[in-house]
Amino acid sequence: MDRGTTETTPLERIRPIKGPVKKVAAGIPAVISTMKHGLSNMGPIKSLVNLNNVNKFGGFDCPGCAWPDPDNHRTIAEFCENGAKAVADEGTNSRANEEFWAKYSVKDISEKSDFWLNSQGRLTDPMILKKNCNKYEKIGWNSAFELIAENINSMNNPNNAIFYTSGRTSNEAAFLWQLLARRIGTNNLPDCSNMCHESSGVALSESIGIGKGTVKLNDFEKSDLILVVGQNPGTNHPRMLTSLRNAKKKGASIISINPLYETGMNRFKHPQNPIEILGKGSRISDFHIPININGDMALFRGFAKVLINNQINNEFIDNYTHGFEDYKKLVNETEWSDITYHSGVNKKTIKKIGNIISQSKKMIICWAMGLTQHKNSVSTIQEISNLCLLGGHIGIEGAGLCPVRGHSNVQGDRTVGINHKPNKDFLDKLNEHTGINAPKEHGFDAVASVNEMIKGNTDVFLSMGGNFLSAMSDTSITAQALKKCKLTVQISTKPNRSHIITGETALILPCLGRTEIDHRKTGNQIVTVENSMGVVHSSQGTSLPASENLKSEVAIVAGIAQAFENKFLKRNHNKNERWKNYMSFDWIEHSNDYDKIRELIEKVIPGFDDYNIRCRNKGGFYLPNPPRDNRIFNTNTGKANFMCNILSSQEKFLDSSFIMMTIRSHDQYNTTIYGMQDRYRGIDRGRRVVLVNEEDMIDRGWNKYDRVDITSHYSGVKRSADNWYLIPYDIPRGNVATYFPESNVLIPIDSVAEKSNTPTSKSVEVTIKLNSNN
Repeated sequence: MDRGTTETTPLERIRPIKGPVKKVAAGIPAVISTMKHGLSNMGPIKSLVNLNNVNKFGGFDCPGCAWPDPDNHRTIAEFCENGAKAVADEGTNSRANEEFWAKYSVKDISEKSDFWLNSQGRLTDPMILKKNCNKYEKIGWNSAFELIAENINSMNNPNNAIFYTSGRTSNEAAFLWQLLARRIGTNNLPDCSNMCHESSGVALSESIGIGKGTVKLNDFEKSDLILVVGQNPGTNHPRMLTSLRNAKKKGASIISINPLYETGMNRFKHPQNPIEILGKGSRISDFHIPININGDMALFRGFAKVLINNQINNEFIDNYTHGFEDYKKLVNETEWSDITYHSGVNKKTIKKIGNIISQSKKMIICWAMGLTQHKNSVSTIQEISNLCLLGGHIGIEGAGLCPVRGHSNVQGDRTVGINHKPNKDFLDKLNEHTGINAPKEHGFDAVASVNEMIKGNTDVFLSMGGNFLSAMSDTSITAQALKKCKLTVQISTKPNRSHIITGETALILPCLGRTEIDHRKTGNQIVTVENSMGVVHSSQGTSLPASENLKSEVAIVAGIAQAFENKFLKRNHNKNERWKNYMSFDWIEHSNDYDKIRELIEKVIPGFDDYNIRCRNKGGFYLPNPPRDNRIFNTNTGKANFMCNILSSQEKFLDSSFIMMTIRSHDQYNTTIYGMQDRYRGIDRGRRVVLVNEEDMIDRGWNKYDRVDITSHYSGVKRSADNWYLIPYDIPRGNVATYFPESNVLIPIDSVAEKSNTPTSKSVEVTIKLNSNN
């Protein structure tokens, strides 16, 4: 039975309205937007209570981005506009209850837009979509747990199960989640890192010995130069603008490097500053470089060429690095013509910025997914690391590498074991303290998981949060993959498209949100998260749950695990070699007292000493970061490595093609659509838009709002998506931009970054033709 579709919906086919690009970020419009979303979703009292507790000491961590809070203080309103949207979205008074699922079939829902689907509100009860049925119906929690356990137990191979994790999952839930997967016997633990910052982790681990950044929040005010690369802070990390504005006031120069000049990098009006909000605001970037999509590696190679022939930190290079002479030779042999061709930036500009970099004593380089989702992303990020090594910008205050993570605990999830490639020390410790003999062979990441499902090798797909269908590349292939599973399980707060493209049988398990009180037998619980800069701190919800029938993520994991243990594993305990020495693990006991989970994490993972004490301190605690703290580099050479990579970029093979990147609008967070407006870019109503250079449009005889069809080209295979609207925009020629997740259908599942296997969502070769209905 074809129960759902991934085709466009009527709302998504509405023609957009294009107004002027905004010149200033935040200010009064941000305040109005915050109030509108809060009042319309939560009402006045709940809005006041929730927004007063977000990111506060003793409050809850914002369910949005992973930008850190100040170490020792909190402002009156410690949140941004998009953080307020995330809180309001989770705290909505609307309910997608049993009546909602009885009213609409899965096919009916699939024909609605993502915006409509999200607006239906919070899930209230566990629901089941039975085989060959087209409507969800209510199911009891114990019955749901038993069904999952039965399906897992009936598998011929533990690797026929896949455990996906979203970045909003707490450390405690994530630790139990990976423990459950390894208890069953698999390392199939794909997560949202595979789709975003996996390239950063791989690149930095090879270069400096840790897959994280090397700066703290207060370093921004001590820096003299900040490069913001492949990033749109105004929409994706608005509180970062406060740090950039403060750095600017302290004398730092800021340079923006991106195909689009985003509003947040132009001017910023701090919503909590009366003088700024009524004035012109603060100038953020001193210079903007409109680079070609995926031209960053070449640009930074050009900067290195200037530094090597100008000024480098020989003392740091001699004492702390390896491979400089090889890298120097590579840089000197790189022709300027190749650098300018790949980057799309002229030599004069590169030398000008290179000279500024060479004079910097404390430089920070920030980046996000504009750098991590290309075939050569790992090489590009290592080129950035090389530049920092040339100037000695690691291990000193005010300087360092700063990958800006997108989701609130995506970094923490990885720290506590959500990793399809676990290291031996971690697995040994896990076995020592839990008795669980985890498998040693690597599991599947996100892309590999889809490929395994397509082959029919997956029986059970379980998702801890997130919206896997919409977040993954190659939407049509991902949909086919999910449909081949016997059972799909979604642990969620609100309806999303992954609930309607399912396996033969599907479960929706509704969980508590970050903003809600988590009460267990031992009292109200706290959870912990890790932000982009390695700070682990507590989070405690303050609102009543959206339904009395919700469970916490921790309780749901424990319920699944205990059902698996009780009903099946003990029956076959002595028949299976893997479980002969297994010590009984009490999942329910740990789920009733999260301190016990943290005690276990402390025993297994380095850096969590006195976890239960320190996580309750105001501001939490920093995890060890050897490159930042002591200039210790745990690499294969024992030093920071200059990495020598062949210069590359995204090549076009067709004369008529463009390079397409996916972007987010201002009214969305990841796959969640809050509204139909992209305020800063001046786009309203429509989301199926293509941002195109105006001269490219003139050359082809195209007009504003022309309806077009897009086709991507990769390895001889074409993927098409129809009914998009052309929008003239300030973007380099030959480059175009479309919204995620609508354009994910165009991203080939096998087009991935080298080494990290991340989908190349930021560099897809496409052709565009006028739609026949124009």
